[in-house]
Amino acid sequence: MARDGISDDRFRTAVERLRVPGMGTEVVAPLLSHLIHLARPRRVLEVGMGYTTPFLAKALAEVESLAEAEAAALARKTLPYLADDRELDEAWIEGEPALLLPAAYRDPYRPRLVAIDDLSDTGSSAPRVSQVLAELGLAERVTVVNSDMRGAVGRLPEEFRPIDFAWVDAWDCLYFFENFWELIAPDGGIVVMHYLMTYPEGEAILQYIAETQRLRPGEFELLNLLESRKLRQNSVTVLRRTSGSKPRQYSDAGQQPRLGGQVRADALALARSLAESGAA
Repeated sequence: MARDGISDDRFRTAVERLRVPGMGTEVVAPLLSHLIHLARPRRVLEVGMGYTTPFLAKALAEVESLAEAEAAALARKTLPYLADDRELDEAWIEGEPALLLPAAYRDPYRPRLVAIDDLSDTGSSAPRVSQVLAELGLAERVTVVNSDMRGAVGRLPEEFRPIDFAWVDAWDCLYFFENFWELIAPDGGIVVMHYLMTYPEGEAILQYIAETQRLRPGEFELLNLLESRKLRQNSVTVLRRTSGSKPRQYSDAGQQPRLGGQVRADALALARSLAESGAA
C-alpha cells in the first residue's frame, strides 16, 4: 500500500521554508516520521515547533489513511475464512496485507498531535509553522498550546493522556523528564529528546537519566544516537517507558503462529464489523 511520503515535491518545497540550518533537524525530522509509521501512536506531543512539525503531522495523516485501508483489506481476506468456518493459516498471515495483528484494528486509528511553543525564540521557524501546515492541508492535525514548557502541563487537553510519543526539542529536557514523564504511556510510550550529547549540561542530564534508570529497574529503556559528523545539535536520546508493559507473544517455538483464540476472534470480529458497515 503506497503512500505519498515525505519525499513528495510539494511537501519538501513547503517545509524547506522552515529549515533553520543551525537547528540541526534535517535528518531528525524524517526519522521522526518513520518512527510514527513504526509505532503508530495515537497521542503525540511536540515540545518546540519548527521544521519537524509538518513531518509529524503528515506522518500521522498518512498512517491514519493506511490504517483505514489496511483494516478493510484485512477484513476482506478474512471473510472467506468466516464464510467457510476455516481456521486461519499461513496463507492468511502472508496474504496482503501481510503480517497484521487484527487487534490493532479493532478501534479506528484517530491520532492527535499537540505542539507546545510560546513562539518567543527569534531564531526558530515556529511562527511560520501554521502557514506551512495550512498550505499542506495539515493545519487541523495540530493543536497548538501557546506556552513555554514549564507552564504547559496543566494546559494540555484533558483527554490527551496517556501520551504515546513525545518529541522534545527544547533546552530543558530535564524538566520534561521530571514533570511530563508520568504522562507517558507506561506500556511502551516513547520520548525522543534532541541534542543531549557532546556538551556538559546535556551529558549531566544523560547521567541523571541513566542513574534514574539504575534506581528504578524496569521503568524504561534508553538509547543515545549520535550524528557523528556534527559539531552540535548532533544527537537524539530515545526513552521507551516499560513500567506497564504487557506481554506480547504471538508465536510458539520455531515461530509457529498462534492463530486460534484471541487472534482468530479479533480477525473475525473485524471482518464482521466492516462487512456490516459496508467498509470491507
